[in-house]
Amino acid sequence: MRVMVIGASSDRAKFGNKAVRAYAALGHEVVPINPKGGRIEGVPVVGSIGEAEGPFDLASLYLPAEPGLEAVRALAERGDVAELWLNPGADDPRVVEAAEQVGLRVVQACSIMAVGPMPSDG
Repeated sequence: MRVMVIGASSDRAKFGNKAVRAYAALGHEVVPINPKGGRIEGVPVVGSIGEAEGPFDLASLYLPAEPGLEAVRALAERGDVAELWLNPGADDPRVVEAAEQVGLRVVQACSIMAVGPMPSDG
């Protein structure tokens, strides 16, 4: 499975990092998205949603409402993401509505818990 983690972080205590680790531990191809670039958990980071080579089985969003709305627009422009997981804190009603309006299949749940145990902060 190909997974885009939007709002990926190098901070191991943040869920955007835990998601990268959880999916990678299961052997999924993970593409972390963060404008800072670099590497997260050894995985090369892509600077923007539009720069990532698709298609993707899912995108997991870890951003607050305003940047989340921008992410939804970028995902809609791509047209190659099967479903969008809006994690707790990223599931603002405006983001949900925008995603549904552009035809994204929305799942409002913790994408990490959906695939297995939560990685530790360490």
